[in-house]
Amino acid sequence: MDAFYAAVEQRDEPRLRGRPVIVGGPSRRGVVLAASYEVRVFGVRSAMSMAEALRRAPHAVVVPPRRDRYEQASHQAFAIFRRYTPLVEPLSLDEAFLDVTASRALFGDAEAIARAIKREVREELGLTASAGVAPCKFAAKVASDLGKPDGLVVVPPGGVAAFLAPLPAERMWGVGPKTAPRMRALGYESIGDFARAEESALEKALGRWGIEVGRLARGDDDRDVVPDAQARSIGAEQTFEDDLVGAEAIVPTLLAHARRVASRLSHANLWAGTVALKIKYADFALRTRRKTLPQPVQDTDAIHRAAVELLERVPLEARKVRLTGVSASGITEGRPWPQLFPDAGSEKRRKLEEVTGLITDRYGNENAITRAMLIPNRRP
Repeated sequence: MDAFYAAVEQRDEPRLRGRPVIVGGPSRRGVVLAASYEVRVFGVRSAMSMAEALRRAPHAVVVPPRRDRYEQASHQAFAIFRRYTPLVEPLSLDEAFLDVTASRALFGDAEAIARAIKREVREELGLTASAGVAPCKFAAKVASDLGKPDGLVVVPPGGVAAFLAPLPAERMWGVGPKTAPRMRALGYESIGDFARAEESALEKALGRWGIEVGRLARGDDDRDVVPDAQARSIGAEQTFEDDLVGAEAIVPTLLAHARRVASRLSHANLWAGTVALKIKYADFALRTRRKTLPQPVQDTDAIHRAAVELLERVPLEARKVRLTGVSASGITEGRPWPQLFPDAGSEKRRKLEEVTGLITDRYGNENAITRAMLIPNRRP
């Protein structure tokens, strides 16, 4: 979906159409959740600080997020996807992989299916979507980003490597603005350069992730589309501009992730039975740990406590960490059955989560109420 949150706001409020719109909290210390295409021309992007966004586009209209409205539009869009295939793997509220291999006899080739989905999204929801059609997931994802907004890019069978080769190195998963200059200094200007490189050279440059980079760059991607019923989880993660070292620096990030996960669980009246921790080192080596809980939870403290326990099982020493993440799975809808020996504080924490969610929604800013540990430069 194109500029999803901002597009929903422009659709629902005629005065916003054609204007530069930023979705986020009113505080200048908040972050941009979404930016309309009219404001992107000024360099405003999602995840940018609100202060920086307003410096670049002081005339922009800032609107608070309406999570329920976005979830409703998401459900409607995914219902359209599933008209054409049951094999739909959500990546977020506004993005998904679809495997339409077995649908072509009914609906035509993959390009025809993509055009039909785009048309129905536009006519029924008043929104636009961009699609990438390719024989594998990586190429389809890259293709979907190239024609935005309202784009459709088709990569023919047998043409994946040729399609990827001229694209800049930043289009490769895991090579962002911070890593790209280092890759260019080593001679990797394009995805084609990754494809032609020796495996040992890529591993030296990127750690174990380098082997995967070379494979994807050559179009070697045999991952299946996994329907959401098999892979239902809610997660939050962050890649840091400056690497973290030591548990003391990592624990607060896990609290921030736990808060985001708990907020989404609470809003949707979902409960999680398993918590997982994700740690990516500076050399791109990845460690994951998971824990099944004695009873389902949906609050920040329980999720954070489990994540911290999992962190103790991850080798840190003096290794630099570039990404942390927390996710919840084993999802069930509605309150679980009462436990024989319930956690005495679970109901109190659930009510706390409910109240903090109401405050966040009221002010349109996830930092309207926060934990002391998450206050920047906090003092005793």
